[in-house]
Amino acid sequence: MQYMLMFYQPQSEFDQREDAAAQATRAAWMAYVGAIRQAGIVQAGHGLHPPMTGTTLRLRGDQRLVQDGPFADAKEQLGGYFVIEVTDLDAALEWAARAPCASTGGVEVRPVFVVPT
Repeated sequence: MQYMLMFYQPQSEFDQREDAAAQATRAAWMAYVGAIRQAGIVQAGHGLHPPMTGTTLRLRGDQRLVQDGPFADAKEQLGGYFVIEVTDLDAALEWAARAPCASTGGVEVRPVFVVPT
């Protein structure tokens, strides 16, 4: 079964991505990425640029409402994702628990809806 692991991080971690002092955080993420890829369960995945680089679009009638930055005012923002293929939710949760952001932000685990062909 496929699950999407969505990694939520506080703004402070986005701010540290380019900071030389964040070397330990980068090393933890590189170890996690290496382990999950080596397990052969990754179907897709990417890190994301900081939330302020995003644009939100909403349609209201015939109007396009465009807002720079994240739409949600939240303590944590989506920082990246993996789609993994594992046997069950417990296995997906095990991988989620290994993510460096699990202790500072959170990891949402959601089954992927696969459209039958």
